[in-house]
Amino acid sequence: MRPAARPISRAFTTRTHKGVQSELYRLTKNDPDFAPDLRVFLSQAYNLKAIADYETSPGSEVSPERAGNAVKTAKRFVTYFEMALTGAAPRGGNTPQGATP
Repeated sequence: MRPAARPISRAFTTRTHKGVQSELYRLTKNDPDFAPDLRVFLSQAYNLKAIADYETSPGSEVSPERAGNAVKTAKRFVTYFEMALTGAAPRGGNTPQGATP
């Protein structure tokens, strides 16, 4: 099991989205296999959700391209943790850019 997955596999509590993002950063900051763009993915995805759900001003929409990129990154994010929890995460490099579940 990868170092980042050990603490994640144990229960922990946080009360906010920011708390989850901070905990993810803390658990992965020293893992060379966790791609830097995945560290900021949760906050970026939350911002997209907020725009899609609540913004009503002209020009405040999420483009299909931006939504598609978020979905691709989400798949990489999930794949990393699936691999980490089974002990199959890659070593010596970042999470595969094209990895899909």
